[in-house]
Amino acid sequence: MVTGDDAPNLYPGATVLAKTDRRQLLNRLQATARTARTALAVRLLSHGFYAGQDQIMLALAADADLSPGRLAERLGVRPPTVTKAINRLQAQGFVEKKPSNGDQRQALIGLTEKGQAAIKSIEKSLRKTEKQALKGLDKKDQKALAKLLARIEANLAAAGDLEDDEAAEAPADAMPADDAADAADNTTQ
Repeated sequence: MVTGDDAPNLYPGATVLAKTDRRQLLNRLQATARTARTALAVRLLSHGFYAGQDQIMLALAADADLSPGRLAERLGVRPPTVTKAINRLQAQGFVEKKPSNGDQRQALIGLTEKGQAAIKSIEKSLRKTEKQALKGLDKKDQKALAKLLARIEANLAAAGDLEDDEAAEAPADAMPADDAADAADNTTQ
């Protein structure tokens, strides 16, 4: 590992991982994301929400009356995933479906009064989980972490553009991209 002054253009005190450690980095990133989702899910469950429902609620709080398709697009998940979550939230009394003024065939999803009241609980759960996750990191480290995570996210998003090329080269028994997306989307239900 290279640290401190020998680290190439990252930030002071940054650590550059050896090639063998880089493979472990993705595992660490996945484990951290899973642990963060679990910690948040525990807090949300105490308010009656399941994992992923918080994102739908926050999107509706920011932009009232969205169609399920627009909501799915905004959250980066498939429409069937959002539809299942909306149905659960509606059964819980947090959201309601209304016909669109412009197109009666189109349903719009909005928060109920109960849903609007729950937004503060969701935001509080997010803040507490973030505070727990960042405990021991000073502002400079937090800023560097945010920057690095944004770069990783952009790198992986750009890799999605290569997905079509790789799909043509994939073995016949490989999991189709849609199946992998469904498996990932299941955390949003």
